[in-house]
Amino acid sequence: MYSLRDKYAIAGIGCTAFSKNSGRTVRSLASEASLAAINDAGLKVADVDGFVSFNFNDSVPAISVATEIGVPDVRYANDFLSGGNAANMIVLTAAAVIEAGLAETVVCYRAMNGRSGFRLGGGRDLSAHGITQFTAPFGWITYPQAMAMWCRRHMIEYGTTAEQLGEIAVTFRGNAVDNPRAMQREPITLDDYMASRMIVDPFRMLDICLETDGACAVVVTKAERARDLRHKPVYIAGGAYGGGPNQGEDLFDALRWPDHSHNYAKYIADDLWRSAGMGPADIDMAQIYDCFTYSVLMQLEGLGFCKEGEGGSFIGGGRIARDGPLPLNTHGGLLSEGYIHGLNHVLEAVQQLRGDAGPRQVPGVETCLTTAGAMTCGSAMVLRS
Repeated sequence: MYSLRDKYAIAGIGCTAFSKNSGRTVRSLASEASLAAINDAGLKVADVDGFVSFNFNDSVPAISVATEIGVPDVRYANDFLSGGNAANMIVLTAAAVIEAGLAETVVCYRAMNGRSGFRLGGGRDLSAHGITQFTAPFGWITYPQAMAMWCRRHMIEYGTTAEQLGEIAVTFRGNAVDNPRAMQREPITLDDYMASRMIVDPFRMLDICLETDGACAVVVTKAERARDLRHKPVYIAGGAYGGGPNQGEDLFDALRWPDHSHNYAKYIADDLWRSAGMGPADIDMAQIYDCFTYSVLMQLEGLGFCKEGEGGSFIGGGRIARDGPLPLNTHGGLLSEGYIHGLNHVLEAVQQLRGDAGPRQVPGVETCLTTAGAMTCGSAMVLRS
């Protein structure tokens, strides 16, 4: 369990533009976002001595980015081969690295040409090896296909409806309207959602996140040092990573998962809340991993905001709107802002907690939950101002 409560903080954030075709290398995107985060913190490149990132065979090594931007003394560099479940894990890893004395100031980034380059939503290797030998012969090869099965199971078990999924998509798009970074800013209605074309039953087009070119980065350092820098520090109150005994090693290892009506979140809830010394009632807002609409419901249930099966009714009645009791994905989320594998959720949390989110700012925010993951494993953090 994470035991470094409030000892470390996010001192700077940065990102590139989010687009369908950056026209640039992934390394240049990573370098731009990293430099922006360092500058946002009021630091110089020479002040940084650690880099941590994650990729899905679609990015560039941390040490190459450190070299490109001219870091003179890299004391720690690490790359996780991982998907969106790692977005919070790399930030928690940065805190652990500093605690261990391996570095003092660590940049965490995620960079990808996820629309113009390697597309996670596209086809996969169809050769029969590993777990894919049991899925590829039946055409079950992409993320939407896999995650549609989880969503359908939730619908069967609990009566979750398309209209409830639609409320998530409509709410997040409404938040994106006020976000200049967002790729999709045109408001949508529930009728628009229901009319969007079916991709993989029960997923319509508006249930699925945006394939995106871009990069995000954050700077992590000791809390006492962060207090002397440019912005009010955002403290890492707690965090957790996991998913129980059946996480597997591949997208389709989900075949071994015992109950597809819930995901990783219930397995990390106790560690998360104990580490932060808080519970769901103490959270002012949350940035919930929304690669697909259904994952929002499962994470809210698993982390204890509502009972299992009640996610669909919980999000109704404006509860998750920006002016509701539990604002979610105030930037538009992966569904409408862009899909930088979840690290953009951390950027939004930091902006909200610093009070500089502009027209989408929620007043009085002191705590924010960020999550990352949709199926068998994931990570989460509690951040506070």
